[in-house]
Amino acid sequence: MGFEEFDVFVIGTGTAGKSVAKECVAEGLKVAIADNREFGGTCANRGCDPKKVLVGLTEILDRAGKMQGHGITKMPEFSWKDLMEFKKTFTSAVPAATEKDLEKLGIKMYHQSPKFLDENTLSVEGKTVTAKKIVIATGNKAMELPIPGRELPINSDDFLQLEELPESIIFIGAGYIGMEFAHIAARCGVEVTVIDGESRSLNNFDKDMVEHLQKASEEIGIKFIFDAEVAEVEKLQTNFRVKADQKGKKIELKAKLVVNAAGRVPSIDELDLEKGNVKYSNKGIAVNERLQSPTNKNVYACGDVSASEGLPLTPLSSQEARIVAGNILDKDREKKVDYPPQPSVVFTLPNLASVGLNEKEAKEKGYDFKVEQKYVPQWFNAKRINDDYYAYKTLIDKETGLVLGAHLLGPDAGEMINMFVMAMCGKLPCETLKGMIFSYPSWASDIKAMV
Repeated sequence: MGFEEFDVFVIGTGTAGKSVAKECVAEGLKVAIADNREFGGTCANRGCDPKKVLVGLTEILDRAGKMQGHGITKMPEFSWKDLMEFKKTFTSAVPAATEKDLEKLGIKMYHQSPKFLDENTLSVEGKTVTAKKIVIATGNKAMELPIPGRELPINSDDFLQLEELPESIIFIGAGYIGMEFAHIAARCGVEVTVIDGESRSLNNFDKDMVEHLQKASEEIGIKFIFDAEVAEVEKLQTNFRVKADQKGKKIELKAKLVVNAAGRVPSIDELDLEKGNVKYSNKGIAVNERLQSPTNKNVYACGDVSASEGLPLTPLSSQEARIVAGNILDKDREKKVDYPPQPSVVFTLPNLASVGLNEKEAKEKGYDFKVEQKYVPQWFNAKRINDDYYAYKTLIDKETGLVLGAHLLGPDAGEMINMFVMAMCGKLPCETLKGMIFSYPSWASDIKAMV
């Protein structure tokens, strides 16, 4: 058995892991990195990037459908096969390009998930490896359903590889993955049903905005079944059958395909964390304000796998990676994590976007605030593209005039929310926002009327 020693060993090659590895090797440290999947991580290979490519087609279909009779005389034809080939132009080269980049920098690469042997020792590819610092950046993975037939549904990774779409799909889970993929499938002509154990979709988002989104979803043919716990998935001759319990009532659904969109969990089960004295929970690796393990000071965690206050989003992974690298290298910069307002977007059509506090959180924190809320499909930007769904809810601190939170639903809410992020990070009072000059007519100009 071989033996190797490194200054830093990074587990995971996504945004967080790559960032730490590159910064550490640039400072002269001996660095290794490992991944049990294709190099490059979830976002670039099987997450936000390829998903957004598919959304691009549905944006065209959605826009054309709304403008039929208003200039569009015939709906565009599309090819799912051609779309998937286009998607591959973004993903196919990622693993090899990532490895080439890391190799050029002198970073040792391993293609296996390491296992802890003790606090500073790992076993990987049949070798025993020691490292002064170990960084866990393994991200999240699809949660396995705890039911009979759990192996039958595909997950989000598989959906992004579908060579053709079936006639019908059941999505188990009405979170952001289930909703985004349901919208893609429905707009491409699939009969879609979404089933969830909660009483509504997207529990982490503002209820009023979600109600509008659900109506928009139902209008494109998506069927929802809530308060229904899935109990079993069965393979029939040509269909799959999903059995569920809805408030004591047994129900059954059939479709050509079932997608497990029930959520994601930390990808940590192969690491033997107990042997490394690394504390963890179902939320991920426990970390302190330096993103350091409180039980093993030589271990750090960043990105989706860390049980930090950061949302499981790519921009937060970069932020956390910077903190971890700063601590390992003892750089003269902020070494404690301090999260700015974190925007979150569901790329359905319309988009659902949020940043800052919701009403419950604002009350719990003791703010005296007012709520600006309207449903505004009659505003010019929505009306000019014949879109029926445009709404906002803004929470404003009465004492300071600062935005505490913003919740948007609309065709371009994913971009508009960034204007609120800038306002909140810059601590710009609403009166200052109202006094700014924005280009018109643009979606950004609408935020002056939202505060």
